Amino acid sequence: MKFETKVGVSHTDKIFVHGYDLVEDLMGSITLADMAFLGAKHRKPTENESRMLNAVMVAICEHGFTPSSISTRLTYLGAPEAVQAAVAAGLLGAGSVYLGAMEQVAEMLGKGFEKYGENKSASELATLILADRDEQGLQLPGFGHPIHKPVDPRTVKLFELAKELGFYKKNSEVINEISKQFNAKKGKSITLNAVGAIGAVLADMDFDHRVMKSFAVAARAVGLVAHIVEEIEVGRKESVGQKLFDFIEENTNYTVQVASKV
Repeated sequence: MKFETKVGVSHTDKIFVHGYDLVEDLMGSITLADMAFLGAKHRKPTENESRMLNAVMVAICEHGFTPSSISTRLTYLGAPEAVQAAVAAGLLGAGSVYLGAMEQVAEMLGKGFEKYGENKSASELATLILADRDEQGLQLPGFGHPIHKPVDPRTVKLFELAKELGFYKKNSEVINEISKQFNAKKGKSITLNAVGAIGAVLADMDFDHRVMKSFAVAARAVGLVAHIVEEIEVGRKESVGQKLFDFIEENTNYTVQVASKV
């Protein structure tokens, strides 16, 4: 049985990644986000594509104390010899609530275009997509934030960059129209969060919605390293992981059951 891959091939004195010479064509020439683009598209990004994807990944790299970063700190407390385990634990705690549902946003928009065609205006498509979500009893992905109300500053910046770099297209137009109509319907401002913006912008960059979260996971892995570094810097006794453990220990009631002899 023969296994083949075009992703990476190693020879005695050469390494090729997606057809590029790793040493001569990539090292020192492109960023880590560019490598992520290369993995998804099998080509190096243009300058504008590079700037946009780097901005997207930086936007979701770090967000303070979340279940993801707390998981990393607690795992590092128990296994300081395995940094990879701490980062992996944090990634396992990253999901649609505390990392983002950009793929659901892009899928929702894509299905809207597929069902109703691309000749309708952004306003018409937004109305139809919202009606479909209501009819199916589905939540609207990409909206709401516990802290950033009524505006997520990352969303504003991402759309500014998308317009500047040429990636503010049909998906971005529709998600912003959905935001307007959704807020009007609710009678209040509900945040179009960074995830909503990212799902639309990456769709406008022609990324498959199924790989979008991979960019978020890669970015979060980088961010989690800083949480490990902070645990190291303050020392085990003063670490967040230890304080959380101590708090739980102090506030847990233990019930000991002793079986009576018959």
